[in-house]
Amino acid sequence: MASLYSLCCVLFLALAIVSLYVSPAVSTSRRGFERRNEVEDGFRVMLKHVDSGKNLTKWERIQRGIKRGQRRLQRLSVMFSTAISSSSVVKAPVAAGNGEFLMYLSIGTPPKSYSAVMDTGSDLIWTQCKPCSQCFKQSTPIFDPKLSSTFSKLSCSSHLCAALPEQTCGDGCEYVYSYGDYSSTQGVMATETFTFGKVSVPNIGFGCGEENDGEGFSQGAGLVGLGRGPLSLVSQLKEPKFSYCLTPFDETQKSTLLMGSIASVNRTLGAIKTTPLIHNPLQPSFYYLSLQGITVGGTRLPFNESTFAFQDDGSGGLIIDSGTTITYLEESVFNVLSKRFIKQMKLPVDNSGSTGLELCFILPSDSSEVKVPKLIFHFDGADLDLPGENYVIADSNMGLICLAMGRSNGISILGNIQQQNMLVLHDLKKKTLSFVQTQCHKL
Repeated sequence: MASLYSLCCVLFLALAIVSLYVSPAVSTSRRGFERRNEVEDGFRVMLKHVDSGKNLTKWERIQRGIKRGQRRLQRLSVMFSTAISSSSVVKAPVAAGNGEFLMYLSIGTPPKSYSAVMDTGSDLIWTQCKPCSQCFKQSTPIFDPKLSSTFSKLSCSSHLCAALPEQTCGDGCEYVYSYGDYSSTQGVMATETFTFGKVSVPNIGFGCGEENDGEGFSQGAGLVGLGRGPLSLVSQLKEPKFSYCLTPFDETQKSTLLMGSIASVNRTLGAIKTTPLIHNPLQPSFYYLSLQGITVGGTRLPFNESTFAFQDDGSGGLIIDSGTTITYLEESVFNVLSKRFIKQMKLPVDNSGSTGLELCFILPSDSSEVKVPKLIFHFDGADLDLPGENYVIADSNMGLICLAMGRSNGISILGNIQQQNMLVLHDLKKKTLSFVQTQCHKL
């Protein structure tokens, strides 16, 4: 009996000792689960305007942004003209590329920091990589995959390789990704650990660019595509929504990009306006909106709703874009809008062309207050009543006040000046876009 009692005591003691060693394993697993939830819930990334920190006047910054926006508009025009040309064969789609905001992140293990252009008009994530046969200058060292323990080339059978517009199977999945002005990046597709702030996300598919050529790339060390296609960051994270909040053009505060569930708009910020995202099968990466009307002052402009519908050949329509500075409207509508502004502003028109903007007025010589007409964009289910600073730009030193818009043909764009101090939520699962006015530097 005593021996049986002793045996039970030994067994109990042994179980107690085992439990001491098992408990930390359970605790570690729980911490790992919490980290995964943190990634799934989302993360925050700070954005910096590409001209931030430069010794530029307000108008110099605006003019530089307009020039980049015009190049971006030209890229888009090339895309559509190529797509509808009956005399050419389209081998692969091209993307918008370039942008106005840099995002900060790290790549690899150990992580190496760099900045990349945030682009809502394309999908591919890429950075320059060694060995580089043709690379542009960048402010940070070029990424060397040999120095990272988590770098892995993608196989040709992977779904991300299949999603590329143009690829070959050589030393892994090799890609060529082209932009509208014939700029391009090419190299090998791989997966790597990306770190955003304090959150690390493994197995992100990206392009390791060994041959990169084109204007505008040198703003950062590559691009982070936030388009609607499977190669984009938002699609790869399986987090079906993101938002950004852009501080005013002439302020020094950084803007914010929110990924995942933390991108949700909060009614405490203000009235939420929501409109459907429209899918264009011939240009699937862009975020199209249904613009049904525009009101200037108390007058709704006379144009057909079909003016901003995209056409069967993929042209037309209106996209919302973070990478274009001012808004561009179909020429016929812009002409009507300009006439309405001229009539209601009651100021002499400036024809000097000194600002780079298409419609400017001469400010009164005295300090009398200038009233600008209200501007409302009527989207499907949402009226966006813009504050004055989101569509007119004034400078007392130059004695001018200008409309921050221009004319276009083939596609219209809602630019980032019109989006400043708004939390703009892209919900890919619900296929909606929401606006809520807020002070972005306070987020």
